[in-house]
Amino acid sequence: MTKIYFCIILLTVLIAQDDFFIPGNSIGGYGELHYNRSQSGENVPTLKLDFHRFIIYYGYAFSEEWSFKSEVELEHNLVYDGEGELELEQAFINYHSERFGFQAGVILPSVGIINEYHEPPLFLSVERPEYSKYVIPTTWFGNGAAVYGKMAGINWRFALLEDLNGDKIGKGIRSGRVKGYKSTAYNMVKNISVYFNGVTGLRVGGSITSHNAPTSVYLIKDEKGNTIVNDADTASVGVQLLEVNAKYTANNIYAVLEYGQISYKHNPLGYETSGGYYLDLGYNVGSLIGLKGKLIPWVRLSEYNRGNDDKSVDYDIKRYGITFWPVSQIAFKIEYGTKTTASNENNPEIQINAGVGYSF
Repeated sequence: MTKIYFCIILLTVLIAQDDFFIPGNSIGGYGELHYNRSQSGENVPTLKLDFHRFIIYYGYAFSEEWSFKSEVELEHNLVYDGEGELELEQAFINYHSERFGFQAGVILPSVGIINEYHEPPLFLSVERPEYSKYVIPTTWFGNGAAVYGKMAGINWRFALLEDLNGDKIGKGIRSGRVKGYKSTAYNMVKNISVYFNGVTGLRVGGSITSHNAPTSVYLIKDEKGNTIVNDADTASVGVQLLEVNAKYTANNIYAVLEYGQISYKHNPLGYETSGGYYLDLGYNVGSLIGLKGKLIPWVRLSEYNRGNDDKSVDYDIKRYGITFWPVSQIAFKIEYGTKTTASNENNPEIQINAGVGYSF
């Protein structure tokens, strides 16, 4: 009888608890191997074989609401004599409830589809879309904090991040990223995003990012040697990025559209705008041929301009490929494409890429 009473008491305690949680660690990661062949006209082709990225995730859950998340990346196998990269891309404390969340540490702004979720099995091509490199500088990360939540099927997020380096902004904002190294917070990047995913397979969203990126003359010394702030309007580079995106992955259809436009004030190269788009269309034929896994033939159309419709930095990309997922976390990819600019309009660059990517 005593054992019965004990079991009843124990069961009552467990039922009375709102949560039954065990703190613990989590580990994951992703990586990708790329083969790249490119050739323009009669020039000797360039051939590369590169284990482009090796990433380890590490996390710890303190409770159901509080956790720590991190991501460390090694690019190109090693770091030596200025080559390769070793970066802390994410490291933040996260609070999450049913409707509200908070992050603080090294975080990612919510810009486009791939910046936050950039694992290789999540996109079709061997390399990330060039739009995601030269319009949205994926992966863009930095020191900062964010709040996020969900209401009536709409997901929203507001993030504040470290300053960009105004002196290095020119053909886009990619080179202005500080990546958390001795970052400043005079103006801070402001990023607000929303997206809707209330329909099966569909995600539609967009974001606005604005910033006055300090330059080397933002802080100056007066005649007494005191540091003062110069006129922010002329001593910083104004940046505003507006982008919209949509992704549909259901009924064997794979479709992605992203469009972004950046406006500048006091760009060091004199550019006032840059931007572009890419469109991916594919169809899973795996089930039609009795194949286990997904097999998607696809096409990509893309254009982007890195400054003021300047033809020398205006690019037209067409790409055709096949991607195979034996399981959802492994992707084998092969593709053929052309990249055209004003300088090679009659002899576009021919690109052949192949690769494998994984995540776990």
